[in-house]
Order: sequence, then structure tokens, then C-alpha cells
Amino acid sequence: MYQLQDLLNLMARLRDPQYGCPWDVKQTYATIVPFTLEEAYEVADAIEREDYEHLQGELGDLLFQVVYYSQLAREEGRFEFDAVVDSITRKLIRRHPHVFPTGDLYAPLDTPRLDEHQVKERWEQIKAKERAEQAGVGVQLSLLDDVPAALPAVARAAKLQKRAAGVGFDWPEPLAVLDQVRLELDEVLQAMASGDNAAITDEIGDVLFSVVNLARHLKVDPENALRGANRKFDRRFRFIEQALRDTHRNIEDCTLEDMDALWGEAKRQEKNLPSCG
Repeated sequence: MYQLQDLLNLMARLRDPQYGCPWDVKQTYATIVPFTLEEAYEVADAIEREDYEHLQGELGDLLFQVVYYSQLAREEGRFEFDAVVDSITRKLIRRHPHVFPTGDLYAPLDTPRLDEHQVKERWEQIKAKERAEQAGVGVQLSLLDDVPAALPAVARAAKLQKRAAGVGFDWPEPLAVLDQVRLELDEVLQAMASGDNAAITDEIGDVLFSVVNLARHLKVDPENALRGANRKFDRRFRFIEQALRDTHRNIEDCTLEDMDALWGEAKRQEKNLPSCG
């Protein structure tokens, strides 16, 4: 079987200025980013669908992205793949002192285990120290310093809220957050009445942020929840299309009422309810 070094050698060959692949040779960090995001989502999709037969291949595609960036950095004299492996290994040893109290990866496993709450508390303390060191100051300037601006909006909202909640800036319980969601919806109605598109956009953003907050309080991953809703919509809309094909009708010729009836039928079938018709 090929090993990791073989993959690194393959990447170097692809990037060879004279004999490599023309497409690979012209790529940059920035042009590869969309592919990295796509591969990460394909890994997530395979796991969500429990498609473990193809998970291996998707993980390989994602690994190749790391190899790609490392080759670009190697060509520029910045760092090599081994340095990537070294840095993540050192970071994880540092962030798990309850497992590696001496900082030795291969020391005997004889440290008493902490409970999950203790682990999370210590993890946040260590990360806060790291953020302060990265900022070059003695203390952390902001809890939000290293929340990446490029994160998907839903994921970033959840992370911002979690950081703030860690120091007590949070609603006391889910019902209070639900009240806030209702308040934000009322403000959307007010913005709609004004006809101010900028205000509508702002208020819609507040609604989405509040719903993410509600999901966090209910211990629901908002990204997974929305992906599930997307899959559900996809499934039910395809049902409508197929039902129309089965009856030789064009979707463009159907009324909203026709399609809504089929949507209801799709829901009933998913829930194993008797048909109304």
C-alpha cells in the first residue's frame, strides 16, 4: 500500500514547474480554499448519511488538501508537512495535560481521569493563554480574538455566543431566548412596514442570530439542524417533481395549491400517516 510519503512525493511531482500538471502548477493558497471547504463538507455528508463505504475516499480527499497547502509552503520556504504534523501534535499534548502531565507523548498512562466539565474548563483556560501569547500581550485582549471571520455565518454565530456565555454574558434559559426570537420577528415586521431594505436585512440577521442562540441553549447544533432541514426540503420537493411526472404534468403549469397538496402528501408519507385523498 502507498504511504503518506508517497502522497507527498506525488504532490511534489504534480507541482513540478516543467513536468507537472499545468492545472496544479498554477494553483495558489487562495484558489485551493473552495476545494478544501467542499471536501470538508463531503466528509460531513458521508458521515451524516452513514456512508462509511465512501468515507475513506472523502477523508483522503481532505487529507490531500493539507498536503497541497504544505507543498505550496515548502516551495516558498515557509514550512513543510512534517512541521504541520509536529505543531498539531505539540498543541494537542499541551492542551491535554490531564492525559500528558509531563508533556511526554509516550509516558505511561497513569494520570487520574478528569470529568468532562473539568476537561472543558481546563481546555478553555489553555486556549485563552494561547490566544494571549499569539496577540503578544500578557493578557487576552478579547475572548473573540481568534474566532475566524471566514467561518460560515451560522458556525461563527454559535462560536461567538459560546465564548460570551463562558463569562456569563448569556440568557438564563431557553424560554428567555425564545422570547428574544419573537421580539426579533416583531422587529422584522416593523422593518417591512418601513420598506427600508437595509433595516430588513439587519433585522433578518438578528432573527437568524437569535435562532442560533436558541439552538445552542437547547444543545442542538444549528449547522446540523439546518443541513437536516435542507435535506428534508430536497427530499419533499423531489417527491413533488416525481408525482407530477407520474401524472404527466409539468411543474410550470401547476398552481401553488397543487404543489402544496403534494408537499403535504410527502409529509404524510414520511410520517406514515393515511392519505387525505
